[in-house]
Amino acid sequence: MPIPTRLYHYLAQRGTRYEVLAHVHSRSSAETARSAQVPAHHLAKPVLLEDDEGCVMAVVPADCRVQVGAVARMLGRPDLHLANEARIAELFDDCDLGALPPVGMAWGVPTVVDDELERLDEVWIEGGDHERLMRLNHQTFHELMRAQPHGPICEPTRH
Repeated sequence: MPIPTRLYHYLAQRGTRYEVLAHVHSRSSAETARSAQVPAHHLAKPVLLEDDEGCVMAVVPADCRVQVGAVARMLGRPDLHLANEARIAELFDDCDLGALPPVGMAWGVPTVVDDELERLDEVWIEGGDHERLMRLNHQTFHELMRAQPHGPICEPTRH
């Protein structure tokens, strides 16, 4: 499966340059990072949140957990909570569940980015399926996410 058409056109319209890396089928962000030999902290993980106003995508490193309260305070939306899988599948019907690209803007979904991702020399994103990643260098990721709200919205995952 090629990258979703919406994502392709969104990136092409902005002149976004990226590399695509194929990897063995994976079922989670952690498994994707391992199979693609990418540091989990460099893999941008999208988390879809919603309230009565609609959805918002929070983007954090894959080895972290989104702080829903921090996103809610940042956006002034105190009722934000995790969206269910049916809602995710409905909005991102051209992507495999669990392999959403963290570029909600391509689907008209407001996106919030954790500051930690802006500190990285490269960021990897899911390509819409469980077998493809896309690599963006620091400048490219920064340009892509420049207009999106940024802030400290994650915490390390405890094992």
